[in-house]
Amino acid sequence: MTEARLLIDADACPVKAEAETVATRHRIRMVLVSNGGIRPSANPLVESIFVSEGPDEADKWIAEQAGPRDVVVTNDIPLAAKCVAAGAQVIKANGEALTPANIGNALATRDLMQDLRSADPFRQGGGRPFSKADRSRFLETLERLVRAAKTR
Repeated sequence: MTEARLLIDADACPVKAEAETVATRHRIRMVLVSNGGIRPSANPLVESIFVSEGPDEADKWIAEQAGPRDVVVTNDIPLAAKCVAAGAQVIKANGEALTPANIGNALATRDLMQDLRSADPFRQGGGRPFSKADRSRFLETLERLVRAAKTR
């Protein structure tokens, strides 16, 4: 049986420090996956994986590695869908858990928003800014998911 891990889609992740705190508390391995530009952690539980430059290389690495004992942190919905299909637990940086029950709706919403943005080239902005409440919700949900991953 493999150990529980925390896999982080790290390039634009605003909650790396919070994830490291939870990983350290639970003594589980945390893997930061990026194209580079991220300072490695001195924490012995944290490993940095630098993938080659190119679109979605970090996503491909995470999707190939994710399994039932893993918790994946990503805001990338297609990556989340692959990880959910592989049995991993997935959480977005705002604390929203993505599960087999809601990943279909998340993919459909993502596709709809992408179509709306491409239809209106003058459309500005995206979602709401990342908040303290999002950070708090992330910590609470991640704690629950890590506990569950450790018992799988």
